[in-house]
Amino acid sequence: MTSQPERHSQPARRAVLGTALGGAAAAALPGTARAEEPMSSSGAAGRPWKLRDTMTTDGAWARFLNDQDLLWSRLPTLWYEGPFLGDGQLGSMIYQEPGANQIRFTVQHGRVQDHRPEFGSGWGTCRLPVGHLTLEPAGTITAVDWRLSLWNAELTGTVTTTAGTLTLAALIHDEVLAVRVKAAGGERATWTFHPAEAISPRKISEAPPAGYTANPAWTTRTTTDGTEQVLQPLTGGGQTATAHRRTGDDLLLSVGHSHPSGTAAEADSLRNLRRAKSYSTLRRRHTDWWHAFYRKSFVSFPDQRLQSFHWIQLYKVASASRAGGPVMATSGPWLEPTPWPAVWWNLNVQLEYWLIHGFNHPELDSLATTLRQNQEQLIANVPAAYRADSSGVGRSSDMFANRGVGRPGTGAETGDLTWALHNVWLSYRHSMDRSLLRDTIYPVLRRAINYYLHFLTPGSDGKLHLPSTLSPEYPVVPPQDTNYDLALIRWGCQTLLDSAELLGIEDELAPRWQEVLARLTPYPVDANGFMIGADTPYAQSHRHYSHLLMVYPLYLVNWDQPENRDLITRSLVHWHALTGAHRGYSYTGAASMYAMSGDGDTAITYLRKFFDPTTRYPCRANTHYTEAGPVIETPLSASQSLHDMFCQSWGGVIRVFPAVPTAWADLTLHNFRTEGAFLVSAVRKAGATRFIRVRSLAGEPLKLRHGLTGQLTAVLDDGTPARTHDLGDGTFAIDLPRGREVLVHTGSRPDLSIAPVAVSEPGPAWGLP
Repeated sequence: MTSQPERHSQPARRAVLGTALGGAAAAALPGTARAEEPMSSSGAAGRPWKLRDTMTTDGAWARFLNDQDLLWSRLPTLWYEGPFLGDGQLGSMIYQEPGANQIRFTVQHGRVQDHRPEFGSGWGTCRLPVGHLTLEPAGTITAVDWRLSLWNAELTGTVTTTAGTLTLAALIHDEVLAVRVKAAGGERATWTFHPAEAISPRKISEAPPAGYTANPAWTTRTTTDGTEQVLQPLTGGGQTATAHRRTGDDLLLSVGHSHPSGTAAEADSLRNLRRAKSYSTLRRRHTDWWHAFYRKSFVSFPDQRLQSFHWIQLYKVASASRAGGPVMATSGPWLEPTPWPAVWWNLNVQLEYWLIHGFNHPELDSLATTLRQNQEQLIANVPAAYRADSSGVGRSSDMFANRGVGRPGTGAETGDLTWALHNVWLSYRHSMDRSLLRDTIYPVLRRAINYYLHFLTPGSDGKLHLPSTLSPEYPVVPPQDTNYDLALIRWGCQTLLDSAELLGIEDELAPRWQEVLARLTPYPVDANGFMIGADTPYAQSHRHYSHLLMVYPLYLVNWDQPENRDLITRSLVHWHALTGAHRGYSYTGAASMYAMSGDGDTAITYLRKFFDPTTRYPCRANTHYTEAGPVIETPLSASQSLHDMFCQSWGGVIRVFPAVPTAWADLTLHNFRTEGAFLVSAVRKAGATRFIRVRSLAGEPLKLRHGLTGQLTAVLDDGTPARTHDLGDGTFAIDLPRGREVLVHTGSRPDLSIAPVAVSEPGPAWGLP
């Protein structure tokens, strides 16, 4: 075994720190900057400018998103073939009732869980099923013609039977499932609600643990206005209540869940129905929300199948998560039989949330709110001896992060909270919301790193070493110095130092963090690249890339360090050379790593493996994904892989079109959110970048790797030249005050239109067209 020396030069570290701090550190890298000067080209400055956004009307958005919709010309028979609806809490999937001439509308809710932690996250605090509706036609179903409209977040279409036709529309908003069905000919619409047994979906793979007792049976009641309710009490306390009411062609259904109260859910479900009133009333509020939602950003590229997939993922994540709501479980709000009916913290939850940043939707971040709201539980998760100053979370938990974490030295998986905090750090960096840093990241990360510090010990080499910990899911536990944890410790200590400086905190632990950065053992490497840990090579096919976190998504070892490029390449090639265990996110992770290197053609080659039906676990017909059960993170991470091809912002530098595949000659980005709280708009035509517009939301230092060739013009929105600093390597620092915009281009001022690009790679719609 050999070891990887530290590769962070002091000037590079200062540059990243300065960007994170957002203060006076806008200075260029030493030895690379030219004198500060306004930048302009002949005749280009002096004229105010404005983007011509063609996507400002309902009609333009409806036309564009109509081309991305999912379509069905035959009845889906499986959950991963059918339409799906959600509002971040309540979720429904629509497909044929197994073995019956009926259509199933599943009814599941992200807050519905058991409350018996003594039986673990798989059984005691797992997500619990609610039930499903069946639409039962009079005749035999012969055909369907359905569309899941992204623009309206609504399923519409017809069901043709031997007796006539059913015309349906369905949506979910404000925790109410609303369905309107109109019958024609000899048809009629009959609805039945089927409560599910309140038992863990994990029953498909194992028997309940010793001592487990079933939850009580449900009861039913009918209120004076004809609303039917199913009441499900829970042995561990609390209640789930499902209320539904049919009025004419409309059916409205809502689910409430309460704990420890055994009655509040009953009132909540009725209140939701009263607030909804009717399908039409709910639909107006629903479409208003979604139409405003989509307008926050725009992207268009010429591969129709992938472009549609990308927009479906935005619809999907907004259907599955809202800030303040439950953190996404592995299946989101669409619970099906699964061995994973909980929140998984060792990769799944992290991948679920990456795409919200570039899409400019911080309002979907339920992960950050979950960690903020459950800090006491994170403390209780560590062994009692360490609760005075430490926090953690085990591999899987309920929505309240209730899961103990083991100790280093026992082969336990200990780094998952720190990795989840990197996601919250990304939320901070994309918003520059100091309260998020002060109230969540700093206090929780301080305790998460403290837990590690209790176990770091000096070796005979003078370096600090970590006793045995698990690299998530790898079958061999290193005797010490697992790369997963070493990367997270380095990232965590540096982030705490940066955060303390920004917040003006003189932390007594700062010298210790500095010592750890100076003395922590280098990453174990061998001839094939990064190892799993000390004396433990990467020698078995492995779906996780936990041993490569320092490369992605932490970027501690990155392509801007030429001395590390060979190591990165060897590690990535060797990871994928050992086949057999790879899954969908193995391909999306590789795509993002190759995108970091600027190799868009290799990146898209790996990404397409996720969509290849000959692989063992490809993307499914409705863009969902399943292994032994539903797992929502992989398709969402595929969208982040596309983001990494379009625009990256790590190490304090925004990189525009860094890894666009050669075949995609045209590409439009608008209001793509980056670290530093910038909104980037850019247009690529005929294989060349035409312009870049950057808007500053927070006044952070702007460093732009533009990819343009020729004499650059950088002009502020009032037409005055921007002050710039050439940092070399195609990167410029640009003085951009908060609330202002800068336009960067070469030659004469280009057409500043934001518009969809023409499709050059046609493809079928998703669904069952």
